[in-house]
Amino acid sequence: MEKNFDGFRIGGIPMLFLNLLFLGLLFLILLMTGWFLIFFFGTFLMIFSWKGFTLIEPNEARVLTFFGTYVGTIKRTGFFWVNPFLAKKKLVLRARNLDIEPIKVNDKSGNPIMIGSVVVWKVNDTYKAIFDIDSASNTVMVSAGNPKDGSIPSFGIDRMKAYEHFVRVQGNAAIRRVAGMYPYDQSEEKNLDKTSLTLRSDGEEVNKILEKELSERLSIAGIEIVEARINYLAYAPEIAAVMLRRQQADAIIAAREKIVEGAVSMVKMALEKIEADKMVKLSEDRKAEIVGNLMVVLCSDESAQPVVNL
Repeated sequence: MEKNFDGFRIGGIPMLFLNLLFLGLLFLILLMTGWFLIFFFGTFLMIFSWKGFTLIEPNEARVLTFFGTYVGTIKRTGFFWVNPFLAKKKLVLRARNLDIEPIKVNDKSGNPIMIGSVVVWKVNDTYKAIFDIDSASNTVMVSAGNPKDGSIPSFGIDRMKAYEHFVRVQGNAAIRRVAGMYPYDQSEEKNLDKTSLTLRSDGEEVNKILEKELSERLSIAGIEIVEARINYLAYAPEIAAVMLRRQQADAIIAAREKIVEGAVSMVKMALEKIEADKMVKLSEDRKAEIVGNLMVVLCSDESAQPVVNL
C-alpha cells in the first residue's frame, strides 16, 4: 500500500550550503595540518552525501527503499535531501495517450471486424506500479546524444515504456472481450432487441464498458484509466464488400417498406374521399382495379405513362 515518506528530509539548498562549508573546512584542515587522509575521507563522505539530493518536478514521485524495504513515496515538488542510503526510483504521474492499433476480432455474431481504441492513462498508486508488476523485464534503455555531432551519449532507464507496454497488452485483451460481447450492428442479430447495445450505434455506452474493463485489469499495476474510447471500427477486409451490399439491401428494403406504407394510406384516403363526396358509386371490382392502378403508380421507380381508352 502506498504511503507518504515520513523519514528525515530537509531542503536541498540548506544541505548544499552545508556541503560547501564542509568542503571549505576540509581545505582549511589540509592547509593548516597537511592531513591528507582526513581530507580524502571527508571528501569521500561529502561526495557520497550527494546521492541524497533529489529534485521532484510537478506530477512526479520518488519511491524510496532502504536496503529493499519500502519506506514511502515523495510526491511533494521541490529540491530535497534524504538519507543517501535510500534507493530512489522515479515515476512520472502525468497523463499519457496510447493509440492501440486496430486488431482483428470477432463480434458476438462471429463476424470478423477491425477495432482500435485510444486510452488516456496515468500512474495512480506508486507502490503497485513498482512492486506489484514485473516492470524491470520490460524496461527500455534509452540514450541521448549522438557521437557523430560531438555530443556525449548518455544512457538511462525509461520505466514508463514498460507501463505503456503493459497497458497496450491489457488494452488489446479488453478490446477483444468487449467486441465479443456485442454485435457490430442491429442487422446481424435477428432476435436482437432494439434496446440492446451494438458496437456501431451505441458508442458512448460501449466506451464506458471498455473503460471499466480496462480499469479492472490495470488496477493491479496502480494505473488509473482517465478515458478509453473506440476510435476505429469497421468490418474486416475479407467481408467488407459483402457486408456493404448487405447494408445497401437493408436500406433498400427499409425504403420500400416506407413507400408501400405511404402508398396504402394514400389509396385508402382516396377511396374514402370518393365515397364521402359521392362522386361515383364504385363496385368492389372497380375498387380493386383502382387500388391496383394506384399502387403501381405510387410504388413504381419510374413515372407512370397514362393510357387513354378511346
